[in-house]
Amino acid sequence: MASQSPTPQHAAKPSGRQPGRHFLHIPGPTNVPDRVLRAIDNAILDQRGPAFGKFSLALQEKVRRVFKTTQPVIMFPSSGSGAWEAALVNTLSPGDAVLMCRVGWFATLWYEMARRLGLEPILIETDWRRGADVEAIAEQLRRDGAHRIKAVCMVHNETSTGVTSRVDEVRAAMDAAGHPALLMVDTISSLASIDYRHDEWKVDVCIGGSQKGLMLPAGLSFTAVSAKALAAQKTARLPRAYWDWQAMLDNNATGYFPYTPATNLFYGLDVAIDMLEEEGLDNVFARHDRHAEATRRAVRAWGLETQCAEPRHYSSTVTAVRVPDGHSADALRASILERSNMSLGNGLGPLKDKVFRIGHLGDLGDLQMIGVLGGVEIGLRQCGIPHKPGGVQAAVDFLAGNA
Repeated sequence: MASQSPTPQHAAKPSGRQPGRHFLHIPGPTNVPDRVLRAIDNAILDQRGPAFGKFSLALQEKVRRVFKTTQPVIMFPSSGSGAWEAALVNTLSPGDAVLMCRVGWFATLWYEMARRLGLEPILIETDWRRGADVEAIAEQLRRDGAHRIKAVCMVHNETSTGVTSRVDEVRAAMDAAGHPALLMVDTISSLASIDYRHDEWKVDVCIGGSQKGLMLPAGLSFTAVSAKALAAQKTARLPRAYWDWQAMLDNNATGYFPYTPATNLFYGLDVAIDMLEEEGLDNVFARHDRHAEATRRAVRAWGLETQCAEPRHYSSTVTAVRVPDGHSADALRASILERSNMSLGNGLGPLKDKVFRIGHLGDLGDLQMIGVLGGVEIGLRQCGIPHKPGGVQAAVDFLAGNA
């Protein structure tokens, strides 16, 4: 008699509960480590008392180390978008020209904010598949003999496309052109995950957020500012009240804030930076590089394509994956969420329903990375999206050989 496969004793029934831990792998907010959650859970500290002032001064010094700067870093209770606005209104005046490169959706949002604030953005278009066009930026600066352009604004890591631009090359182009514009950089999805050097690259204003590489909930924004940016503040005429840097700097000098700070997020930030420094920032960057390469090898093995088409611009924190024509990235994401309890990032703007985004940043180890890629491969098969098997194996082979 032919053998038969054993029949499960209990047939699966619809369930209102998904077992196991939810896999959150959007490009931010990222998973918050238990150690950071425990720190946030401390009792409120009097933000006007002596203990807070001492704690705050020490924390400011730790934050500067993450930015690799000796200059002030201002912390607003806000998302990164608040720091975008603060960067513009503290340094510029109505009608000022700002040079921006549209490398994706978040670069577009910063452009729209500048326009609404009464600035005159000069926009360099790209195909959303590579980083900032350094030569086009250089050409615009060379042609601006009257120095109408007051700032060059760039997104270091464009979350919507998985593209990282070269800040050092943009700074070199500005220096070669002898142009006095401020250099403003958004590092919201790269800070503490991809190498960034505020002082060495002579960045004037750098924007960061708490909810990505810093492994915190959303609610804190960071603005590292140069002496040149602070000098520009004295003549800037865009209106500002809540976002006024000077009020923050005057109070921060003694460890305090002009209004109620996000005290419990500061507790978490203090511990998060300890964790980063215990691992070593260079090791943190290398870990993100490894996981990004493992992800790309899986994508190639599946026969799919990354949105970023230029290898030197690959992001180490997020990979945007294009689905074949005629298939829905959003349907794939919905299926993976329902069946595997994993959240992936959606396509934004013109990439809506065309890409899904794998976030591989924050407190992430090799086993989690393999789990994420396994969830994607299961989803591709279940949704009937044309692909080759073996993506997870390609990632395993890479990670096993690259400790």
